[in-house]
Amino acid sequence: MKKLLIIIATALLVACGNKIPETYRESGDLPYIYPDYTNITIPVNIAPLTFEAGAKADGIVAKLTAGQEEVVCGGTKVQPDASEWRKLVESASGKAITVDVYIQRDDEWTHYKPFVINVSPDSITPYISYRLIAPSYVLYRDLTISQRCLENYDESVIYDNMLCTETAKGQCINCHNYQQYNPDRMQFHARQHQGGTVIAYDGKIKKVDMRSDSILSAGVYPTWHPSLPLIVYSTNKTVQTFHVTNPDKIEVYDMESDLIAYDVERNEVTNIENDTTEFECFPFWAPDGKTLYYCSAHFEYQDTIDHGTELLTRFREVKYNLYKKSFDTESLQFGPRELVFDAAAMGKSATLPRISPDGRFLMFTLGNHGVFHIWHRDADLWMMDLTTGEARNIEEINSPDVESYHSWSSNGRWVVFSSRRYDGTYTRPFFAHIDKDGHASKPFELPCADPDYHRQFMRSYNIPEFMHGPVTIRPQHFADALKGNGEPVKYVRQLNK
Repeated sequence: MKKLLIIIATALLVACGNKIPETYRESGDLPYIYPDYTNITIPVNIAPLTFEAGAKADGIVAKLTAGQEEVVCGGTKVQPDASEWRKLVESASGKAITVDVYIQRDDEWTHYKPFVINVSPDSITPYISYRLIAPSYVLYRDLTISQRCLENYDESVIYDNMLCTETAKGQCINCHNYQQYNPDRMQFHARQHQGGTVIAYDGKIKKVDMRSDSILSAGVYPTWHPSLPLIVYSTNKTVQTFHVTNPDKIEVYDMESDLIAYDVERNEVTNIENDTTEFECFPFWAPDGKTLYYCSAHFEYQDTIDHGTELLTRFREVKYNLYKKSFDTESLQFGPRELVFDAAAMGKSATLPRISPDGRFLMFTLGNHGVFHIWHRDADLWMMDLTTGEARNIEEINSPDVESYHSWSSNGRWVVFSSRRYDGTYTRPFFAHIDKDGHASKPFELPCADPDYHRQFMRSYNIPEFMHGPVTIRPQHFADALKGNGEPVKYVRQLNK
C-alpha cells in the first residue's frame, strides 16, 4: 500500500453544486470506480460518462479538465451535465480529459491518482439496437428488440415480444439485421406462435413464411447484402441443453445447418450450401458485396445412434472453421468455398466472422468448441488482417470471461461487442476504438444516466448492431404484420437477375 499524505487544499466551487474537499489524503493508486472508465478512449460524440465508487463509499467528487474547460461534480455518483460534457469532449478532441477523483469513507476523503479519458475525433455510429432478454433463456417470452442513441441516453423499443404472446401460445423474436446500417431496411424473426420473418423495406412491412420443402428450415441468422435486395441466411435445426455442473451452464448447438439466399423483391429463395456433413452458419457479406464469409463445422453422424443423443455426447468435437465464397453481382452466382481460417487445426472453433468497412480486417470469436460462444467462458475475440492472413488474439479487448457477438461502426474505427466480464452472467455492450493497424483501445461499457443501472438491470444485451438512426416504425405496426399470414416464398434452383 502506497504511503498516504495529508494535503490541505483550497475549495473549488463549481457548476454542479459540489466542491473539491478542503482536506484529503493523497493516494498513488488509481481510483476503484464503476464502470471502469480509467485510461480509456471514447468517441467525440459519446453520451456523458457517469460513474460511482466501485466499493461502498460515503461520497465521491470528480474534477474533469480539458484545456480551459473544467467540470466538477459528485455526491453519491458522478453525473456530468450534458451541455458541460459536450464542451469538455469538444475541447479534448484528439487529446484527453484529465480526471481527478476524491472518495469519502468514514468522514475521510482520499484523492486518487489522476487518470485520463482519451477523446478520439473519430465519431461513432450514433445508434445501436439489441435484444434484451433474461440470461437464463427460460423466460424468453418477456423480451424486446430495443434501440439506444449513443449520443445521449434515449432508449426505445423497436418491438415488444409480448404484443403477440398469449398465455398458452408464446413466441420468441431474434436476429435483427440491417442493410448497411439503414434503419429503414431491417428484418427480424418470430418463432413458434405466429412465427415468420418480418421485413421492413423503405416504409413497407411484410411477413414472410420462408418455410419450404426444399430448404432445411426458415432463415435464422441473416446478413443483408450491402447494395442488393438480397439476404443470406443460415437455416438451422438448433437444440439447447442445460448443464448441472459445467460453468458454461447452457449449450446451444445445431443438429443440421445450411446456407440459403432470399430475394426480398422477388420473394424467392434458393440453397447456397447444403452438405449434410457440414454445419454452415453465421454468414456475413464483405463490404463490397463480392464475397460471402461464414463458418462451417464438419461432422458425420453414426447411423446407429439417434442424432440428438449423439451430438449431446460429442458436442465438444464440433469445431467450426471460417470460409468464404465469391459472389458475382451481375449473374448472382456464388463460387466454390475457400478456407479462410483453420480453427479446427488449432483444436478451436471460430464463429461470427465480421469484416471491417474498409475490407481489411476480419474479426471473429474463437472458443474451444461449438457455435454459440455467448455461453462459453473461453470465448475471445480475434482479428485477422486480410492483407497478410495473420490472425491474433485481441488481448487488449478480451477478459477472463465471455466476449462474443461484435459489430463494426460504419467508419470502421469502433466495435461494439457483448461481454460478461463484470459478473459472468449478464452480457453488456462494450466499445473499443480500432486504429488503422487493427490495434484496439481498452474497452468501455455503454454509458448510462445512472452508473449503477446495469448492476440492477436483470436483462442481457444480445446481438448489438450499429445503425445510422432509429427505427421509426411503431412496435404495434410490427405486431399487426406478425398477426397476419406470412407470404409464402417461391423456391428456385438459382437466383435470377
